Amino acid sequence: MAKVFIIAEQRDGRLKKSTFELIGAASSAGHETHAVLLGEGVSGLATELGHYGAKTVHVAEHSALKYYTSEAYSQVIVPLVKSISPHIILGSHSPTGRDLMPRIAAQLETGLASDCTQLRFEGNQIQVRRPVYAGKATVEVEFLGNGPKLATIRPNALGIPKPNTGLSATVVQISPHLGTLRTRVLDVVKGSSGRPDVTEASIVVSGGRSLKSAENFKILEDLADVLGAAVGASRAAVDAGFRPHRDQVGQTGKVVSPSLYLACGISGAIQHLAGMRTSKVIVAINTDPEAPIFELADYGIVGDLFTLVPLLQEEFKKVKEN
Repeated sequence: MAKVFIIAEQRDGRLKKSTFELIGAASSAGHETHAVLLGEGVSGLATELGHYGAKTVHVAEHSALKYYTSEAYSQVIVPLVKSISPHIILGSHSPTGRDLMPRIAAQLETGLASDCTQLRFEGNQIQVRRPVYAGKATVEVEFLGNGPKLATIRPNALGIPKPNTGLSATVVQISPHLGTLRTRVLDVVKGSSGRPDVTEASIVVSGGRSLKSAENFKILEDLADVLGAAVGASRAAVDAGFRPHRDQVGQTGKVVSPSLYLACGISGAIQHLAGMRTSKVIVAINTDPEAPIFELADYGIVGDLFTLVPLLQEEFKKVKEN
């Protein structure tokens, strides 16, 4: 049985769904699952982590941990790892995980496999697969040496288990000893969108430059509201000023793995495909029957998105109403 250490992510007092995926994967495999939770006023979230299978939750609260910085977080996590000596450390391949986990790996002088889409436990070891060549192939990563094995897992890659309110975790309070911090976050300006982030949404509706304007994305937003989906965009649409960069899906944007990905007016440049090819079901709408997106799509519709998307919206409304 391995000792598995999970970096729990929270924002504004709410745990990220990707954290539940990691805890569920480790605990369902029968391993000793620890979670570390950092922030200010977050101790109440430890109960929820226990419901997903965490046996022990290490909680560190400090005003300097209210907003994430890799400097402050690593000053808490690295000493904790050295004292607990886990075999495996897992984090989400989120903006936080992409920034924090390499720093932890460097300070522990051990290896890191990033952006993994498959995870398998084998005793005290893990085997992971990660995409290469813009997602055209995957490689299996082998960990060498005796140090802890670190990996970041793409959100939505493992699936979220059902919580069990009968489970509970032992909560261990940590008194963080933070040295002199060279950086601190003064404020965080939130986006105005109330929709889920594309990296965590189970359904993503994305549009390309074919929408022709920022105003025309309203038809995708209306469909997304019916489905409870996030709205994404191709790089071409973002570069044209139709959507903010936070919505960009692709190699230079965000990588997503939703249950359903609807690509509307997106031709399928290799950079975009690299960011969404691990979606469980892909539906493409495009007027060009030779568009590369159709080679990857599970379902394709050749037609005008301005006609088809409103029709889909009405049909989905009927399904939900019934």
